[in-house]
Amino acid sequence: MMRGFWLLLHRWIGLAAATFLIVEGLTGALLAFLPELNHWLTPQLYPGPHAGVELDMGTLALRAEALAPNGRATTVYLGRIGTARVGMEARGDSAPLDFDYLCLDPVTGAELGRLRWNEAPTSFERVMPFVYSLHETLAIGSFGEWILGFVALAWTIDCFIAFYLTLPATKSGSAVRFFARWRQAWSVKLRSSFFRINFDIHRAGGLWLWALLFVYAWSSVCFNMNSVYTSVTRLLLDYDRPVWAQPVDGAAREARAPIGWSDAQSIGARLMEEQARAHGFSIDRPLALYALRGKGLYEYRVRSSLDIGDRYGSTALFFDAYSGELRRLDLPVGQHVGNTLTTWLLALHMANVFGLPYRILVVVLGLGIVALSVTGVYIWWRKRAARRV
Repeated sequence: MMRGFWLLLHRWIGLAAATFLIVEGLTGALLAFLPELNHWLTPQLYPGPHAGVELDMGTLALRAEALAPNGRATTVYLGRIGTARVGMEARGDSAPLDFDYLCLDPVTGAELGRLRWNEAPTSFERVMPFVYSLHETLAIGSFGEWILGFVALAWTIDCFIAFYLTLPATKSGSAVRFFARWRQAWSVKLRSSFFRINFDIHRAGGLWLWALLFVYAWSSVCFNMNSVYTSVTRLLLDYDRPVWAQPVDGAAREARAPIGWSDAQSIGARLMEEQARAHGFSIDRPLALYALRGKGLYEYRVRSSLDIGDRYGSTALFFDAYSGELRRLDLPVGQHVGNTLTTWLLALHMANVFGLPYRILVVVLGLGIVALSVTGVYIWWRKRAARRV
């Protein structure tokens, strides 16, 4: 009876999540090679590295605001080599902007193009932004993020249910016999019926990919349902919730104007150098400058010797947007056990470790998620038809 209950729960979780997991698997496989696809589809926006001294992030933010007078910069991101991507929002009572990001040449400050998220991919420039927003929010904003949060939580729980269901249902017997029977669950009998092959692919594929499936399910909870992730992690480990996941403090807004971009750049660079000396790490290059206006903070992020990622960095500090005082330092590893584990979890999710072999593995995993979803629906449909007969 207990096994029947878990089987029923696995079936309905799988059916409810199948469509979403197919979308996430396909888009995730593409995002594993996001820089290459960006360059291939839109070389005018992502031309790649070229010679010259890059402008600092404060100057790039001001340049973007000069190019779009009705907008104001919110972020400056240098993670795409050869392109500075500046996030923009409408200024004051101005009409909404018809773009979300300005792409600038980081050396000259010249405009390379404009990007808009959550729009149908009617041109090459919109293909990867649409894929990215589809993966993050189903391209429908916060409601899509909420849906994916519940899907991720259900998927995490189902990882353990599915693993349990692969174990042989035996009441007694030696361990040798148990593992001999369980070994069959790891293989696909290609000379069987079409239904049996699908069943074996579903069961064996889930076992072979189980560890990565759990990593992606639980890291998705971190992204889309961080309150749950934080509660569980704090029960087990020392964990400090990230700033982006904390509620907005309305008291952070002040009547006076915040520090400008140029001063924010200077303050961020100075504070980061001070923290590097104090904590014994070296700075490779600046990555991002964020104006967190709702929280009354600036975030200054670099790639440092503490970062584990191949391409991106998460060494960051936060300082008061009005006084310039340091409020918080976030190191990718070494501060809190829970945060170090989270850094690894998110780096695995974003295919940001272990180089090209792991990125290829992530593509295989994405296609594997699609295969598990499709075979699961097919197994349910065949069994449902058989029960009707």
